[in-house]
Amino acid sequence: MALDEIDKKILRLLQEDAHYTLKDIANKINLSLTPVHDRVKRLEKDGIIEKYVTILDKKKLGNNLTVYCQVTLTKQTYDTSEGFNQSILNLPEVVECNYVSGNFDYMLKIIIPDMESYHHFHQKKLSVLPEVSLINTVFVISEVKSTTVLPI
Repeated sequence: MALDEIDKKILRLLQEDAHYTLKDIANKINLSLTPVHDRVKRLEKDGIIEKYVTILDKKKLGNNLTVYCQVTLTKQTYDTSEGFNQSILNLPEVVECNYVSGNFDYMLKIIIPDMESYHHFHQKKLSVLPEVSLINTVFVISEVKSTTVLPI
């Protein structure tokens, strides 16, 4: 679907703050309320806007450690991947899971309180999955940039 400049302005504003009302958006882009409403509804219907969320401060919630795990599976087959995928969906500590190309199969992003919690997660939840052959772990020392804003 082709987005015109008005659609892009609406999307940029909603990425900035999903609490903007349709009236706020209309005022900011100098358009009347009805066309803004129609455009937002179309963007939602077409799946461009997937959902509205609240972004939480992980550190204020006690999750002070971000970990990336490079996971290699025992076999690179459909059944092995599907088994791993289903297991990962049940691990709330894993906030991102991507099947990747390269020297390993998956890249996981894990948000967890501390090193002791990660050790427990690694030993009791991740390494015990039957599809896992090797885990290489990288700990984030300092987060330079973290955004949910997509370039439009």
